[in-house]
Amino acid sequence: MKGSLSLKLYLLVSGSIFFLVGVLHLLRLVYRWPIVLGTYPVPYVLSFIGFPVATGYAIWAFFLCRK
Repeated sequence: MKGSLSLKLYLLVSGSIFFLVGVLHLLRLVYRWPIVLGTYPVPYVLSFIGFPVATGYAIWAFFLCRK
């Protein structure tokens, strides 16, 4: 029982974090927020890739949590 509870908690926390990352990617695309790491501007195409990947992981984690 304890292992099942800790697994569900892990899935909820990781799914929530992935969902938040996905929302931030979407907001970056909608509002055209620039991201600069040092002197390197991060291209928007990374958010086009990151949004569905992060959202997919969140959906997968929530799906596994319901099982």
